[in-house]
Amino acid sequence: MSDSTQQPITTLPLVFDEPRGRKKPPPHLADLDEAGRKARLEEMGLPGFRAKQLSNHYFSRLVDDPAEMTDLPAGQRDELVSALLPHLMTPLRTMEADKGTTRKTLWKLFDGALVESVLMRYPDRATICVSSQAGCGMACPFCATGMGGLQRNMSTSEIVEQVVAGARSLARGEVPGGPGRVSNVVFMGMGEPLANYKAVIGAVRRLTDPSPAGLGMSARGVTVSTVGLVPRINQLADEGIPVTLALSLHAPDDELRNELVPINTRFSVAETVEAAWNYAAKTKRRVSIEYAMMRGINDQAHRADLLGDVLNSYGDWGWVHVNLIPLNPIEGSKWTASDPADEREFVRRLEAKGIPTTVRDTRGREIDGACGQLAAKE
Repeated sequence: MSDSTQQPITTLPLVFDEPRGRKKPPPHLADLDEAGRKARLEEMGLPGFRAKQLSNHYFSRLVDDPAEMTDLPAGQRDELVSALLPHLMTPLRTMEADKGTTRKTLWKLFDGALVESVLMRYPDRATICVSSQAGCGMACPFCATGMGGLQRNMSTSEIVEQVVAGARSLARGEVPGGPGRVSNVVFMGMGEPLANYKAVIGAVRRLTDPSPAGLGMSARGVTVSTVGLVPRINQLADEGIPVTLALSLHAPDDELRNELVPINTRFSVAETVEAAWNYAAKTKRRVSIEYAMMRGINDQAHRADLLGDVLNSYGDWGWVHVNLIPLNPIEGSKWTASDPADEREFVRRLEAKGIPTTVRDTRGREIDGACGQLAAKE
């Protein structure tokens, strides 16, 4: 594709609802707040106070074996676990890279849908990248997940379980570096998080609820990405949860972005960036602009200048940071990563305009690091 090549634009629905007619996953304590967990047990004729004990096992002790829940009465243990801790997902395959510090897991959900999560351990932190949908309906042509379309939304508990599973692996010393904990969660796996808004917000609340109601993480350690669902960005700004917003922009002009990110035909670059700026202004949290560098497509010097001008048009008070992403190659795809020299020039031009810019430390290329690649192969 070049600037002069016109591609047919995919028309996307304005409403992003749960696909109908699908059986939902079993209810789990991560889907409920503390009052809801207690009420569910009482509805089943079980003592409500046991809900806090189950929450403690799940979120604080990271236990997944009912036999270890010795404070629950043996005669009721299976029934209690079945009521609030049903089995949600099965690991089909785990691949490792970076001497075991990057672990990508392919999960099979209760209905056979496949999703992926990636746990990445660094010297100073441990980050887990989670999926929010099985597949994706945004149809970005360079994305492995988008190529497969949307199967279904994930539930709050299915999203949270990916984080808890990673936390268990760290706590048990299964990742090189000794026992540790998850410090950061990024909603950058399969799916468009803001198209599954209710479940994603539920998951963010479970991650940030104080232990044992949730994992007790700081909201500042949670990043929610979006390709630019403007009404949902505005809604997120009013939630009162200061997560980091990551806007997957990928192009600074409507002509190219219409091709790379089809939702841009509904919400233009100007509308999308303005929503991101409003988010930063309301939450006092710096927005991350995600920009996948694609050779000969969006990595030209003039586009770096245009991107800087677009972002600076909202002021230079440090509201934004650009995160350049070397494209993870997809087998059989024409999309390739930018030449390192072009990447460096892109950085130089953005920094010359006062835009803080970094190049993402990409991991997991040898284990199909781009989300959706492993599921597509399976």
